[in-house]
Amino acid sequence: MKDQFDHVRTWVFDLDNTLYPPSSRLFDQMDDRMNNWIMQAVGVSYDQAHDMRVGYLAQYGTTLTGLMQHHAIDPDAFLLDTHELDLSNLAPALHLRAEIDKLPGRRIVFTNGSRRHADRVTEALGLRGAFDAHYGIEDAQYVSKPTQQAFDLVFEAEALTPTTSAMFEDMAENLVIPHNLGMKTILVAEDETPEDHAHVHHVTDDLADFLSRING
Repeated sequence: MKDQFDHVRTWVFDLDNTLYPPSSRLFDQMDDRMNNWIMQAVGVSYDQAHDMRVGYLAQYGTTLTGLMQHHAIDPDAFLLDTHELDLSNLAPALHLRAEIDKLPGRRIVFTNGSRRHADRVTEALGLRGAFDAHYGIEDAQYVSKPTQQAFDLVFEAEALTPTTSAMFEDMAENLVIPHNLGMKTILVAEDETPEDHAHVHHVTDDLADFLSRING
């Protein structure tokens, strides 16, 4: 395993359901906060807000994109409110921190959430200072992964060289462009294999253990 990653000098990590397990259920909180925010901002019922959130997510990749296009909402106000989550379900990830600290080169977070959300979650996980930069959706001009523009903007800001980089994601579709650019791609998910996705090099359900094998 180590030999396959000896060339990597930039390590890109998604945040939600990648650095912590889905069992933490932070998205349940976020979905509820989004429904309430839409209800107040757009003037619809809770059920209508729910349908709007789900529909925009399916159509545009994020609920935020749909709200910006159809309702001219302030994206920063939306992100600030909907990402202010109770993080008490997150415990310090000591093994993960130890393995991230061993990775050579730059280590960054690239999330479709806000930069503040990345700051708060990494702090709760005991990962403060583990990464050289946090990139949120505001750094991609509010365009989300898996859109090409999102990767272009963040990777340009990072001065990232794809052929010496690896990306860890919990959503397979967000690894298509990184794979096409020449990055190593790792899907962090349960009950999947690399054979399920032609653009995924590795699959793991234990990020810390996977990094320990890379580190040798």
